[in-house]
Amino acid sequence: MAVVRSRDLFTAAMLFAIYSLLSAALFTVLDAGDVALTEAAVGAGISTILVLALLALVPRQEAPPTRSNWPALAIVVITGAVLIYATADFPEFGRADNPIQTHVAPYYINETYNDMGVPNIVAAVLASYRSIDTLGEGFVILTAGLAVYSLLATRRRRPQRRKESRE
Repeated sequence: MAVVRSRDLFTAAMLFAIYSLLSAALFTVLDAGDVALTEAAVGAGISTILVLALLALVPRQEAPPTRSNWPALAIVVITGAVLIYATADFPEFGRADNPIQTHVAPYYINETYNDMGVPNIVAAVLASYRSIDTLGEGFVILTAGLAVYSLLATRRRRPQRRKESRE
C-alpha cells in the first residue's frame, strides 16, 4: 500500500527492494533456499539496480495527470472481467483429485531420487525434469536484460549526437 501511495519513484523502488528482501527471508524460513536466493538476487538485487538506473533517466516526481484515461480503464476492466470469467473453468484449488495431484506430483515425489540421485526434490525437478523450461526462463531474462541495456545505451548516446549536429 505504501508503494501505491508513494509519489516519489526512488521511495517506491526502495520499498519494492525491502519487500523482495522480506520475501526472501520468508522463503528462507520456509526452507526454500533456492527460491530465497533467487528472490534476493533478482528481486532485491538486479531489479533494484535496473530501476535505479532507469530513475537516472526520468524525473523523480510523478507528473500530474493531464487528462482522464477512460479508454485504458475500459481495457483494464474488460481484460480483468475476461480473466475472472476464465477462472470458472479452473479445477478447484487444493483438491486431491486435480489432474496435477493424481499423475505428475506423485511421480516426482516417488521417482525423483531414483532417477536423479538428488535428495532435494525441488532442485531435481528444476534441473532435470524441467531443464528446458528453466533454460527458456533464462533466455527470457537474458533477452529482457539486453533490451534494457539497449534502451539505456540508446538514451545515453542521443545527447552526444545532438551536440555533434550543432557543430
